[in-house]
Amino acid sequence: MFSIVIPTWNNLPFLKLAVETIRRHSAHAHEILVHVNDGSDGSLAWVRAQGIAHTASSSNVGICYAVNRVAALATRPYLVYMNDDMAVLPGWDTRLLDVAARIEAASTDPRFMLSSTMIEPGGANNRCTVAADYGRDTQSFREAELIAALPTLVRSHWLGATWPPTLLPRWMWGEVGGYSVELSPGMSSDNDLSMKLWHAGCRTFVGLGDSFVYHFACVSTGRIVKNDGRLQFLRKWGISQRDFDRICLHRGEPVDLDMALQGRTLSANDEALLRRAQFRSRITNTFKPAVSFTAER
Repeated sequence: MFSIVIPTWNNLPFLKLAVETIRRHSAHAHEILVHVNDGSDGSLAWVRAQGIAHTASSSNVGICYAVNRVAALATRPYLVYMNDDMAVLPGWDTRLLDVAARIEAASTDPRFMLSSTMIEPGGANNRCTVAADYGRDTQSFREAELIAALPTLVRSHWLGATWPPTLLPRWMWGEVGGYSVELSPGMSSDNDLSMKLWHAGCRTFVGLGDSFVYHFACVSTGRIVKNDGRLQFLRKWGISQRDFDRICLHRGEPVDLDMALQGRTLSANDEALLRRAQFRSRITNTFKPAVSFTAER
C-alpha cells in the first residue's frame, strides 16, 4: 500500500516507537524506508538489525537530501513522508487509503496530497492540529490512554495539507522531483513541495480529521544552521509562503470532505488577493538582500 519514508538523525528511541506503531497500528502491510543521518547513537545498527530498507550518510544531510535519497527505494503506489518523532494511531492508514481510492476512482487524472492530523502536546495555536498532551517523550507516552480517547479527538477535515505525515501518489513525487535541495537543510521545503504540486495541476490538499498520529515535536532544527526558507520561497515563487497558504491552499480551514475532494478553485476574490500578494512580493524582492540558494552535499 504505502512506502513510508522516515528520515532520522540520532533519535533512536523515537525512531523505534515510530516503526513499532506503524507495525502495530496499521491495517495494511506497508514498506518502511529510513534514511539514517550519522547513526552514531545506534540507529544505523538498529535499522540493519530490523532488516529495514534504508540509506545512510555519515553526517546530517538535511531533510531534502535524506528524503529524496531514501524515496528512491520506494516501490508502493503511495509515498508517505513521516517524521521520526511520530507515533501512528489505529485507523490512520485505512482513512488515508479510503480517501485516496475514492479520489482515484472519481478522476482520470488524480492529483492529490493528503495529511493525517497531528495530535501535539503544544499544538493549541495551530489550526491543522489537535492540542492534547499524552507525553513529551517515549518514556512518558500514554499510548493506551490516547487510543481510548481518540473518538473524542476527532475534528473536522481541513484544507491545505502540507506538513507530514503526507501521502501522495508516488508518480506525482517523481513528476515534480521530490524535495528541492536548494532549500537544504529543509526550512520551507514542505511548502515548496506543495507549490510545485500546485503548478503541476494539483488542487486537492486535504487533512483528514479522523486519521491521527501523535507528534512529540522533538525539534532537531535547533541542532542545525537553518536556511532562510521563507525568503527563498519568496524569491523562487514570487509570493510569500504565508500568502500561498492563505490564498491558494486556505490551510487549516475546516471543510466538508465531499467539497474538499472536488479540489480548490480560486474564486474571484482569491484571484484579486493573489494579484495584490504578488505585487507586494515584487516590492519586497526589490528591497530584500540577495539570498543564497545552495545545494552543497
